[in-house]
Amino acid sequence: MAKKKFGFNAVLAVAGVSVLALTACTGPTGGGTATGGTTGGPVVVGTTDKVTFLDPAFSYDNGSFMVMNQIYPFLLNSAPGSADPKPDIAESAEFTSPTEYTVKLKAGLKWANGTDLDSKDVKFTFDRQVKINDANGPATLLGNLDSVTAPDATTVVFKLKTPNDQTFAQVLTSPVGPIVDDTVFSPDKATEDDAIIAGKSFAGQFTIDSYKKNELISFKKNPDYKGMLGAAKSDAATVKYYANSNNLKLDVQQGNIDVAWRSMTATDIESLKKDDKVQVDIGPGGELRYIVFNFNTMPFGATSATPDAAKSLAVRQAAADLVDREAIASQVYKGTYLPAYSWVPQGFTGAIEPMKEAYGNGSGGPDADKAKKTLADAGVTTPVTLDLQYNPDHYGPSSADEYALVKSQLEAGGLFKVNLQSTEWVTYQKERVKDTYPLYQLGWFPDYSDADNYLSPFFSSNNFLKNHYDNKDVQAKIEEQRSTTDPAARTKLIEDIQTAVAKDISTLPLLQGAQVAVSGKNVSGVKTTLDASFKFRLGVLSK
Repeated sequence: MAKKKFGFNAVLAVAGVSVLALTACTGPTGGGTATGGTTGGPVVVGTTDKVTFLDPAFSYDNGSFMVMNQIYPFLLNSAPGSADPKPDIAESAEFTSPTEYTVKLKAGLKWANGTDLDSKDVKFTFDRQVKINDANGPATLLGNLDSVTAPDATTVVFKLKTPNDQTFAQVLTSPVGPIVDDTVFSPDKATEDDAIIAGKSFAGQFTIDSYKKNELISFKKNPDYKGMLGAAKSDAATVKYYANSNNLKLDVQQGNIDVAWRSMTATDIESLKKDDKVQVDIGPGGELRYIVFNFNTMPFGATSATPDAAKSLAVRQAAADLVDREAIASQVYKGTYLPAYSWVPQGFTGAIEPMKEAYGNGSGGPDADKAKKTLADAGVTTPVTLDLQYNPDHYGPSSADEYALVKSQLEAGGLFKVNLQSTEWVTYQKERVKDTYPLYQLGWFPDYSDADNYLSPFFSSNNFLKNHYDNKDVQAKIEEQRSTTDPAARTKLIEDIQTAVAKDISTLPLLQGAQVAVSGKNVSGVKTTLDASFKFRLGVLSK
């Protein structure tokens, strides 16, 4: 198997609450609201995240991927505590030529429904992702995939467009990587959750025993799982969904759930640190929070009433001059996030901070006079109206406070008038790709621990944002860095990409975070889920 040249470095030093787990010292009792079990029973996890689809081709969000990690097989995966991809249901995986990545499957693999899991399922999975290419799916991660062949039942050959792809092994561990059953899934349209469950299309550590979407999911250990993670440590697990983070916090404190996995306010985390029933730990992470500019519909955008590329750029630059990331991090998140001055978070190889020097006061702070000059030099009449959308549920309950502060910062000096609106995630994630929102909030939870995962999905052609940003030089450098085997040369390309994007500002980075775990004495394995692979694994938890 080709070794990954660049990995996750020193993110343990970063404090944040992008992905969090909280574990009470006493598990659910007979009076608990989750399962009514006792110590030694199923591990009960609580979350405010939502599942959009169990179909991997139609979802690209943290809540859906958490469930997928429990039920679907992957060709490659990473062991707890490591970010390095290794064979999972594969026996081996390696470059057999610069443009061919060959995977050999383990023999005798089965789906939970009893049918064979073989190379035809793998080919079907990736061909399907590319064909469907849903706007809210992860198919953009397969931009370097040319074709997939299955010469025999246990062999899969991926032909790549760009040779020596240093990220492809990581891609196979990402949200585009869950293998699906070709006898259950439609080749060209969404397969509904109920059909997936009825078809028992599972081959991960767990199968789904019962399912009430975004209410309660019961998992049962899969005795036929043959992947690298080994048998799940618990015979069963339950995920309970909360509409309100206050109720999630309360159930943690009362011992009604064992683990809370996303999301609580920074105030809640601060108070729970003082609770002698729980223990707070910090693990590696890499969440990025940012504002997306739609290059068509933003002020002076290409399809607006008054298109003007120079004025549109000036609006983006002035916004970058006005935001005060340190104030957002301290006032809203109480230091549990850090200011982000680039698209590659600090701690990753190649991370630099071009936004810090280029905008605002040159040291990370805001500068209203500079913003005013930028707009005046471009001939922009002020105030400019900005329609800014944010999501109140998917990125945590503090988003409202975060964007209220962003609004006040952008309106400083009277340069902008901000119309701030919110939409819940189920609608939000559909509308954002339809040019509905000229400016809008997004957060990024990394698919794998490589700087490329903060570049390719955002700035490649046909990028995940669908914001009509198109810089051919940036796209060429993204392709080049992916296949550059020399570490120093690849690092330089990653730095150059960030510098180039800082001049265009297709998105405005605000904050970066890490994983925080608050764990008790009755559940083991919580810290193991907070590893550099960014995957939350029910299978490592036990009571």
